[in-house]
Amino acid sequence: MKPRRFLTKSEFGLLVLTAIFMCLLLFAAGRGANRGGSWDYRITARASQEDVTPDKAPPVDINTADAEELDTLPGIGPVLAERIIAWRQANGPFMEIEQLLEVSGIGEATLAELREFVTVGEQEQTHRQEEPE
Repeated sequence: MKPRRFLTKSEFGLLVLTAIFMCLLLFAAGRGANRGGSWDYRITARASQEDVTPDKAPPVDINTADAEELDTLPGIGPVLAERIIAWRQANGPFMEIEQLLEVSGIGEATLAELREFVTVGEQEQTHRQEEPE
């Protein structure tokens, strides 16, 4: 019985070519890393939505805001923005946020949604100081 070779000539040739390819690949990777970071990989962690807290925008003064600014408020579209401006022109400045209920189309639910996003500027502070406690 003739002893069997471990690798055939073609298998040995493929193994040599693979080894040469791997050496060249490692050599190229090493040169790239030494040339100033062309192989510079960075791993960054992404924060989840709960971890990110966007900066809170300052409240919109409903006594000075134009229609475009009012339109950015939740529950207020272009029509309600125009109604708020019309109410302001007819009745003077809002003295407190609750007066928005007098604007046609704004109910309790919309007011509750708006409360944290709007202010009436100095009128509200002056009005509250004048009220007896």
